[in-house]
Amino acid sequence: MAGWSLAGTALLAGAAICLTGGCSTIGYYAQAVDGHLAIVRAAQPVDRWLADPATPPAVKQRLELSQRMRDFAVAELKEPDNASYRRYADLKRSAAVWNVVAAPELSLTLKTWCYPLLGCVGYRGYFDQHAADAYAQTLRDEGWEVSVYPVPAYSTLGKLPGDWFADPLLNTFIDYPEGELARLIFHELAHQIAYAPDDTVFNESFATAVERLGSARWLAERATPQARAAYERYDARRRDFRTLTMDYRRRFEELYASDRDDAGKRVGKAALMAAMRADYAALKRDRWSGYSGYDAWFEHANNAALGVLAAYNELVPRFERLFERDGGDYTRFYADVKRLAALPKVERRAELNSPP
Repeated sequence: MAGWSLAGTALLAGAAICLTGGCSTIGYYAQAVDGHLAIVRAAQPVDRWLADPATPPAVKQRLELSQRMRDFAVAELKEPDNASYRRYADLKRSAAVWNVVAAPELSLTLKTWCYPLLGCVGYRGYFDQHAADAYAQTLRDEGWEVSVYPVPAYSTLGKLPGDWFADPLLNTFIDYPEGELARLIFHELAHQIAYAPDDTVFNESFATAVERLGSARWLAERATPQARAAYERYDARRRDFRTLTMDYRRRFEELYASDRDDAGKRVGKAALMAAMRADYAALKRDRWSGYSGYDAWFEHANNAALGVLAAYNELVPRFERLFERDGGDYTRFYADVKRLAALPKVERRAELNSPP
């Protein structure tokens, strides 16, 4: 799951912290700044990695593929032509950042954190997993249901100056299946096109729409039949996961909005969790030949994990409809999205949800 974190943009926001009375949060911003700087210091131009005899052949092949995708993003998807994803870093770890999300016991509404210049978002990112886990425990002690999940990449929204600060390719995702690598690159670049403060669902749904449109075109026009087949198997499981979890997300929302008392809601919640896990076990057995890639998600599923799913999917059909209305013209589509991003949130959502 790709996602934007506060990491790099904290370089911009950090200077505003004390001016806005937030000096007590300086430690959080410090880890964000230090974490992002460590990544960009480790990054080197892709051409340098390709010329280095010590670079493993498999890594060279993936880097070459990534640059074809990057060129495709500019030429065909009209995404920004800049230094992003023209450098590569091996972080020697499995994730770029770890996001912490939290929700109440009887609600899927995510806790939000607000930052100078950035607005409010429904997650808090850490470059160190132990720090993320420690903060998650603090939230649990306060009564929140919490989920900590790894993020392979993030976007600094193209706001930082110079090529050196540009978002790099990372070992955390460079060996993804071809279609998934394309999706991630197209998704993160989309965050540089339009960003609406205080509206995570808008931002992530837009980027998800771009990644789906772009990866479908890449696979159809540029990928081998073998890559398309492999990705179809991969994506079919993801679609099954999305269908199952979004159905149960709706059921949980209906339960929490019902007139049952809290005790009754707790009983209903336990029953829904058990039913969801049983349906997953059947899905894994009957359709996935035992594929276990989602086991950890279902093992730790809670309100926070269910709540974050909406951010990446809720408005995607609306953006896809807008793209069709714009005649499949990316330039017109992005202009419309930028216009929507500039509107007040209520107006933005009303227009995006209006009938075609």
